[in-house]
Amino acid sequence: MQFGERIKQLREEKELLQRQLAASLEIDTPMYSKIERGERRAKREQVIALAQLLNINEEELLTIWLSDKIIENVGNEIAALAALKHAEQELKKKSK
Repeated sequence: MQFGERIKQLREEKELLQRQLAASLEIDTPMYSKIERGERRAKREQVIALAQLLNINEEELLTIWLSDKIIENVGNEIAALAALKHAEQELKKKSK
């Protein structure tokens, strides 16, 4: 599931309007709508704020958001999966 789809699902489950979340994020409703539709990327601070507003684990929402960013950058590359596996190995080395 993509980031926009997930926040839309959570918003609808909580019966919130786009304008309510937009106001809490201090952005206009059309911009928020574009984030839900995947036409615009949310900023990291907005993702964290949305996690709090939608009462969802921050790490879960950040993971989906980062995944979208990765797909946007490498999704059309032939070697995308190999590059992701390599990146995973490098991240594991750095986390030790």
